[in-house]
Amino acid sequence: MTPHNTDELMKVGQLKKPYGIKGWLWVFSETDDREAIFELQPWWIKTATGMRSLTVTNWRRQGAGLVAQFQEVPDRNLAETMNGVSIWVAKDSLPAPEEDEYYWSDLESMQVINTQGEYFGDVKELFETGAHAIMVVEPNADSIDDEQRLIPWHKQTVLSVDQDANQITVEWERDY
Repeated sequence: MTPHNTDELMKVGQLKKPYGIKGWLWVFSETDDREAIFELQPWWIKTATGMRSLTVTNWRRQGAGLVAQFQEVPDRNLAETMNGVSIWVAKDSLPAPEEDEYYWSDLESMQVINTQGEYFGDVKELFETGAHAIMVVEPNADSIDDEQRLIPWHKQTVLSVDQDANQITVEWERDY
């Protein structure tokens, strides 16, 4: 399978600096269990000529990080060109989330409203703070104002997620 567009894919990590001389690279994993990224195969990367698969032949923990070797990257010279490349996997290769769990990529672009029915905008991205994730809600022409909001992803704040309606309901006041 060769994905035709990124709608079929989810970003799960990024390649970093080369490690050693044999084409190994540092891997930054965005998965909850960082090593789980290696269970998600095949990896895809964007190139000038389209999406290309990347085959992990070997990987290990190295200090506090992860390093990997790839069939398509035979030496350090090619590895030097890969720093910063995003790692994508096919969405259908991912395990289904548990009840009340969501992939961040599925939440991005969802509409956010509060319990009074005020529309704040759409989820631009989520990021982790350590305590909990934060939703970045970006206003648009239809939102109640032009304020960007940072709303904590917490059970007291996020009341419901309706994927069919593309809507997240939050316990959040307009002037917080």
